[in-house]
Amino acid sequence: MPAKNGDKVKVHYTLKDINGNVVESSIKDMPIEFTIGEGKVIAGFEKNIIGMNPADTKTVTIPPEDAYGTRDEKKVFEYDKKNAPGDFEPQIGQSIQMHRPDGKSFVVTVLGRTDKGFKMDANHPLAGKELIFDLELVEIVK
Repeated sequence: MPAKNGDKVKVHYTLKDINGNVVESSIKDMPIEFTIGEGKVIAGFEKNIIGMNPADTKTVTIPPEDAYGTRDEKKVFEYDKKNAPGDFEPQIGQSIQMHRPDGKSFVVTVLGRTDKGFKMDANHPLAGKELIFDLELVEIVK
């Protein structure tokens, strides 16, 4: 019986970039487990599991709109070093957690240094990118 909305499933995946380089994989670990339709994984991932049977495999390309969205240049900003703790010296490319005025946290990537501090990017690192997944439906959990 194929997977459908509302089913709890176990899935192995390998995420590759457009050059075929492996970005992330569950193959050497446990498969991920989620309920289709709950939004715990990206929409394009869920959509592609629907209709698969246990042991089915396939490779899919998911557009940014069904993954982490398009890049938003409004999420790139300058962070003034005077607002940071004295020992704040992040490395370019480093992901760090910051806090909004309301106390909620978010992750940014350090893009570079500026005259006053650092250029930060609050977009998800995979925003704006097509994602290529090798998928294997391991089990529909009853």
